[in-house]
Amino acid sequence: MNRKDEVREILALDTDELVRRANGQLVLFPTLDEVYDYLAEEMVKEFEKAAAGDRIVSFIMPVGPTQPYRLMAEKINYRQLSLRNVRFFFMDEYVDDERDELIPETHPLSFRGQIGPLFFDRVRPDLLMPKDQIVFPTPENIADLPRMIEKAGGIEVCYGGIGIHGHVAFNEPAPGVAESDPRILEINEFTRTIDSTRHCGVGGNLENFPRRAITLGMRQCLGARKLLFMTRNETSAFLWANTILRISALGAPGDDYPVTHARHHASLRIVSDYGTARKPRFNI
Repeated sequence: MNRKDEVREILALDTDELVRRANGQLVLFPTLDEVYDYLAEEMVKEFEKAAAGDRIVSFIMPVGPTQPYRLMAEKINYRQLSLRNVRFFFMDEYVDDERDELIPETHPLSFRGQIGPLFFDRVRPDLLMPKDQIVFPTPENIADLPRMIEKAGGIEVCYGGIGIHGHVAFNEPAPGVAESDPRILEINEFTRTIDSTRHCGVGGNLENFPRRAITLGMRQCLGARKLLFMTRNETSAFLWANTILRISALGAPGDDYPVTHARHHASLRIVSDYGTARKPRFNI
């Protein structure tokens, strides 16, 4: 079956049948607030396991979805949970269009600039991990990241959002994407278009939206012991995620939608709300 026919078949399914065929890999909630709390709680539970152990446990982290970070910080502070045994490998960042340099932290789209107010500034300083356990990909460390992750004992959980064309981190559709390693790449035009409209305050400014990014590879993401992914429509007025949610859950693995390579992972959960899981009005 070709991808177009597969998508039509997947979109024809009722939500209950979608969940049944996903065999436990798709977790749905009535509201987005419940989605965000579930994601925050699942990650905090992992941090609690790390705190109870005697080694540093590594996680691949996104900056978006942003909403769970405030909840994570609140839970960490309330439980007085130390993150001393937690290491974050952040999955990506935007890069200058012409030079192999990260965009400045002062740029409104910078993930490095956003994560402080979202999370680190909200956690009690005495509970935070040392700064050298917070790792963003950079042009300087890009070649060393696979070795750094291996030396750290691998990744416990890769946590992240799913893009409209199935990207995880900035692993865009490309031949051999499942075996990709950290790199600087050109951002897919589908991704640039949707992100320039979804990002609050950008107003669809495609002309100046970043064209390049640095990212961990799909090899690093898929190599995690557990995968916790999510996607959703942020509002009922902009329904962009219904199809990619269904492709992520049931689509045949393929380089055209990188997230589908996760379908045979031993521990995959894709989280969303019932509204996003609903089949579109038109199956074109």
